[in-house]
Amino acid sequence: MKKLIPALMAVCACAGAGAQDLGKLLATGGVSQVEGAGGGGITPWALITSYGSRDSWGANAHYTYVGTQDYKLNSYGVAVGIQDRLELSFANQEFKGELAPLDKLNIKQDIVGLKFKVLGDAVYEQDTWVPQVAVGAMYKKNKGIRGLEALGVTNVKQLGAKDDSGYDYYVSATKIYLEQSLLLNATLRATRANQMGLLGFGGDKNDDTRLMPEFSAAYLINRKLVLGAEYRRKPHNLGVDDEKAYYDAFIAWFPTKHCSVTAAYANLGDITIFNPKKQKGLYLSLQAGF
Repeated sequence: MKKLIPALMAVCACAGAGAQDLGKLLATGGVSQVEGAGGGGITPWALITSYGSRDSWGANAHYTYVGTQDYKLNSYGVAVGIQDRLELSFANQEFKGELAPLDKLNIKQDIVGLKFKVLGDAVYEQDTWVPQVAVGAMYKKNKGIRGLEALGVTNVKQLGAKDDSGYDYYVSATKIYLEQSLLLNATLRATRANQMGLLGFGGDKNDDTRLMPEFSAAYLINRKLVLGAEYRRKPHNLGVDDEKAYYDAFIAWFPTKHCSVTAAYANLGDITIFNPKKQKGLYLSLQAGF
């Protein structure tokens, strides 16, 4: 992890040497969502990651840090956009506790994502109300729980989850209004994931796949600076986790097409009954690529 951030910065500095056509407008590749997909910070958009046009491709790497009063989340990964139509992504998440009795808590999961644009163009079809629409899937594999061995807990199933792996399926619709410098996105996700899958899938309270809405709005202050907000509703499946919606307010800076920096104030709601308070704090993400 310590080596990743300097590596990303190096890509920002020299990625142009072997870049593809970079035909898309600045900022229209989005940033790396915390699960690896292209979009906002906490919800995917219909936009395909990177700046490769329909005749090319592009790729990026990201590192994201989220810190609240009691927990820390680190996410890093890579994503590839192919012909502005197909997106492939991989992310690894590591969730850590900071306050007793969960100060030793450590949970990791891997996420593999696929997104496919099915219709529309959010940027170039300005003469129609039809948005760009994409469908996507994420396979998530929880890698177990560390730090709670003294309590006999090493797997999310021991917390009440039904499974330690699962799928999210989603459809996203994104529209960019160039004249108003405005982006609007709506995503509908079918999921059983608890806290994105960090606490497993399904639970003692509910084990059904449910549809959860997610929304984003972003305003382009100038060519390189974007201000926005997001909301993500989530299921409540576990008795030990009074799960609530996520939301954030963010600002993203795009100095070049090779690099972006996103900072946000994030509210992740309640996470466990052991630390029963709303978890709020800093979201910081760096993305680099071509």
